[in-house]
Amino acid sequence: MNQPDKSLAGSRLDRRSFLQKASLGAMALSFPTMPEFLKDKPMGIVVHSYGSRWNSKTPSSNYPAFTNAIDLIEHCHQIGAGGAQVVVGNWTADFARKVRERREKLGLYLEGSIGVPKNAGDVSRFEQDVLNAKEAGATILRTVCSSGRRYESYHSAEAFQTLKKNALASLQLAEPVLKKHKVRLAVENHKDWRAPELAAMLKQLNSEWIGVTLDFGNSISLLEDPMDVVQTLVPYVFSTHVKDMGLEEYPDGFLLSEVPLGQGMLDLPKIVALCKQHNPAVTFNLEMITRDPLEIPCLKPEYWATFENLPGTELAKTLRLVRQHKFPTPLPRVSQLSPEGRLAAEEQNILACLAYSKNQLALK
Repeated sequence: MNQPDKSLAGSRLDRRSFLQKASLGAMALSFPTMPEFLKDKPMGIVVHSYGSRWNSKTPSSNYPAFTNAIDLIEHCHQIGAGGAQVVVGNWTADFARKVRERREKLGLYLEGSIGVPKNAGDVSRFEQDVLNAKEAGATILRTVCSSGRRYESYHSAEAFQTLKKNALASLQLAEPVLKKHKVRLAVENHKDWRAPELAAMLKQLNSEWIGVTLDFGNSISLLEDPMDVVQTLVPYVFSTHVKDMGLEEYPDGFLLSEVPLGQGMLDLPKIVALCKQHNPAVTFNLEMITRDPLEIPCLKPEYWATFENLPGTELAKTLRLVRQHKFPTPLPRVSQLSPEGRLAAEEQNILACLAYSKNQLALK
């Protein structure tokens, strides 16, 4: 594993201070002066917030489809967002330059969403994606290391251990590329890692170029208290997925939904303040996914297949959390809406979240 520069390695900075300074130094490459990049910027939008509109097949004059990153950037500017986090894959160098030109003209930031190399033969693909993202102006790349939700995709302790082994290998392959091009990779807690597992992997990697995309609500699905997750992962935070969560009981466990900011059970002002405290250059990206509630079947035996030593007290704490913070109405559902209705609900939710972020979180 590549070691940090000697000047940094020789200092007595702890991990938290080291990451903060590394983050600030990297961000300084992209912004003209220190005071400018430390100013609050409006919240950005994660492409997954537009799950219905991205490459939509619904003909709509009110909500035309977004077919590429430039479409998304244009719309983010129109609604007052500060930037976008969008998938970077199979871009040409020419398209990356066009993204940069439009982004710079509109004054928005960009983050990429990228796949880590699966093996040594995939490193060249990864490096090309990194180069295209950097050309477009991204210095932070969000990634995930799993193929899906832990309790749906992995059905034994052995399967999950294989995932952990492969994830570590992929990040070790990615790290020299990131260091070479001075781009940071932020691993999301994506309903896969419990927070201590992700933190342990980052400690093992020990790289200033690999940190966290801190999702505010995902880990409830893994029976974790959201504030415990924040406290564990915030020392590594490069980027965020901002969301608020609604909870509701169902026979096999509980239902989990993204809801408009301020309507759910998360202490968003406290979480945002902690992120800023640990990394003043952190970006805040809205991931408001408008969909039916997710079922978290934590009372079914198969849910527990990958949790070898998780005590039952974690289940009890989570079910108590669900009951204490039960959403005041049935959780929102959209499957009954027409395609145009789903597009409308999606946009309404995003606009409501942007308004909350400016009025209540001072992200403006």
